[in-house]
Amino acid sequence: MSDAANKAIDRAMGALVGGAIGDALGMPTQLLSPARITELYGHVDDFVAPVADHPVSKGLLAGTVTDDTEQALLLGRILVESGDHFDHARWVNGLLDWEREVKARGSYDLLGPSTKRAIDAINNGLPAEEAGRSGDTNGAAMRIAPVGIMMPLEPLDALVAKVAETCRATHNTSIAIASAAAVAAAVSHGIAGGGWRAASDSAVAAARLGATLGHWVTGGDIAARIVWAQDMVRGKVMKDAIRLITDLVGTGVASQESVPAAFAVLEVAGGDPWQAAVISANLGGDTDTIGAIAAGMAGACTGFSRLPPQHVARLVGIDMSEVRALAADLMAARVAKKGSGKDAAA
Repeated sequence: MSDAANKAIDRAMGALVGGAIGDALGMPTQLLSPARITELYGHVDDFVAPVADHPVSKGLLAGTVTDDTEQALLLGRILVESGDHFDHARWVNGLLDWEREVKARGSYDLLGPSTKRAIDAINNGLPAEEAGRSGDTNGAAMRIAPVGIMMPLEPLDALVAKVAETCRATHNTSIAIASAAAVAAAVSHGIAGGGWRAASDSAVAAARLGATLGHWVTGGDIAARIVWAQDMVRGKVMKDAIRLITDLVGTGVASQESVPAAFAVLEVAGGDPWQAAVISANLGGDTDTIGAIAAGMAGACTGFSRLPPQHVARLVGIDMSEVRALAADLMAARVAKKGSGKDAAA
């Protein structure tokens, strides 16, 4: 394998494992307010176990990944198995099997509201292309990194079309597609060897294109909110940035809150995956998802080899050999696409 191919796979691993780090660090703080996080844990800068009465994370070990990572890896496998045309039936059945497995092991962190609503509709006979017409939360964006690994950044319309294809069954709305397209484009830019700031620019372009697809729903423009959120926190110290993100951008499951928040985190962290995870974990709200998105984008731009090994070693619930195999398969699919050999080696 060439040096360029090894570097590309390293960045693909960086996206997947970086996302897992952000997810696991935010696991014990998700759904909590910033004040409650401080009261229970102080400033979170390492993996900690959730409190015994946590609403969704109770009983998990420190460093455990959640639905964000598990669904991203599931989507990656479905992408590889689907070939050129995304297999919606396999994807929906995979999500159902995943939820059954999660319930069997006693977890409380199940499918998000948009995904759950769509799957219930599909089970009741609604076609997959119609089931996702009201899905506007961040479930698509949180698991979209494998699309960014597999799809070259150019042509951009092809990348965004693949994002929209994977969103159709659960998040077939303009705001969810725009959000997922932004994250996928940032990851794809990183896989090709680009830095985090230019990746943010690519994300804005992809969000604008994604907003023209799917069923239109109300909500702030994702591209504009990404630019605004990053501008607002630029040059701020972490404490002030956390307050601005929490108070003004928002950290809820709505796409127009959590996705711009993740890009703001990327700005404050200066593209450092671990710092992105730490900032996200202390925000309050949907900390695990914001962390997974922000640290995953940062990881794509830095690579797995630059992730802190002492923290990677403490992740729970993720098989590194499986992740490496998936990263290699997604990169093989990327290289197989027209013009992607040059892109992957950039």
